[in-house]
Amino acid sequence: MTVYGYRVPMMASLLAWCLIWELVGQSGLMFLLPPLSSVVAAGIAMVQTGTWQAAALITLHSFAVGMVLAIVAGVALGVLMGRFKAVDELFSIWVNIFVSAPLSALVPVLMILFGMGETTVIVTVFLFAVWIIVLDTRAGIQHVPNSLIEMGRCYGASPFALYGKIVLLAALPEILAGIRLGLVRGVKGVVIGQLLVAIIGYGELFELYSRSFDMENFWALTIILFAAAMLMSAAIEYIEKKIDYYAGVR
Repeated sequence: MTVYGYRVPMMASLLAWCLIWELVGQSGLMFLLPPLSSVVAAGIAMVQTGTWQAAALITLHSFAVGMVLAIVAGVALGVLMGRFKAVDELFSIWVNIFVSAPLSALVPVLMILFGMGETTVIVTVFLFAVWIIVLDTRAGIQHVPNSLIEMGRCYGASPFALYGKIVLLAALPEILAGIRLGLVRGVKGVVIGQLLVAIIGYGELFELYSRSFDMENFWALTIILFAAAMLMSAAIEYIEKKIDYYAGVR
């Protein structure tokens, strides 16, 4: 952004909103919005407690298992849909339905099927993340030129080598884009799942802080989640930029 001929870094916008938050909090106009300095202090104290560390481990485990399953299943189904028209016609309508559907409404159904525990949260993360990974992988596979595949076959590449060294690498930019979007949706899924289950992980802490009107810890926990999602997204985006030459060669 440029203001009066001077380039203003993007971080300036974040700092401006932090300043507004601090001023509004210090003014006492809104009980639900404490000063940002108090939120930061509460967050520093909170991450040192055993309660937060135990909840973070539970949340991280649910998120990691759900995301690994979503990436494996999403990439596999996306490759099949991108390469085989029959598979694409069979699954495309369902993938598009689940991408656009309000998946939060399915969590109570998952609680009935899988109980009030971590399994429900893992399945919620999976459902939130997998569909966008499928769509982006499918798009990447469909953009792989047939000439690359024919070249591999001419040189005697086995099916494993053909997909592992040619097709997947050529589609890698779109696959990583899908994984990056899936990570963000997965964070949403783990929070929604734990909030509705409300007995494990971050969901238990959110329920505790909101019920006791401990807004400093509530906002600190929210900021930690936002920061984690942004860092994971930025890490995948960095990897995307490093492998952009695959798209150029393709």
